[in-house]
Amino acid sequence: MAKKWYVIHAYSGYENRVKLTLEQRIKQYGQQDMFDEVVVPTEQVVEMVKGKRRTSQRKFFPGYVLVNMEMNEETWHLVKGTPKVTGFVGGGDRVAATRSISETEANSLLARIAEGEMRPQPKVLFEVGESVRVLEGPFANFTGTVDEINPEKGKVRVLVSIFGRPTPIEIEFGQIEKIS
Repeated sequence: MAKKWYVIHAYSGYENRVKLTLEQRIKQYGQQDMFDEVVVPTEQVVEMVKGKRRTSQRKFFPGYVLVNMEMNEETWHLVKGTPKVTGFVGGGDRVAATRSISETEANSLLARIAEGEMRPQPKVLFEVGESVRVLEGPFANFTGTVDEINPEKGKVRVLVSIFGRPTPIEIEFGQIEKIS
């Protein structure tokens, strides 16, 4: 039987603990050949804290852990018996009722995790018309208005006033902050 991806529901805030405990239980019960990976879906986010850029991890599915495993009575009970695990998503209270996610869904989630590590996302999103202050570059300390947002590139077009005329500049999310 081939290994498939399953989503397990864990207590929110305990996802990393569940991952660690499950990995320990897999070793303890000698089930390493039945499991491939245990993954907490996270992405890196960039935020400005006191004028400094800070990168941190954010769970994009809080309360859920992905596990690539071969499903049978023994592995099902091993996962289900892990502290802080409430059960399998889409599964009942028996092995036959437990459903895996499709290979396409699993690959898209894993790609999102990998992309989040490569290209951090901004923690604060901006809205068109919002007032912002430029933090870095030649326009540092200028204030302006968000004109256009490009989340794929992580850039924003801001209209700043230069010699009394609104001038558009393209700048990264991490180089501006909202004015409260």
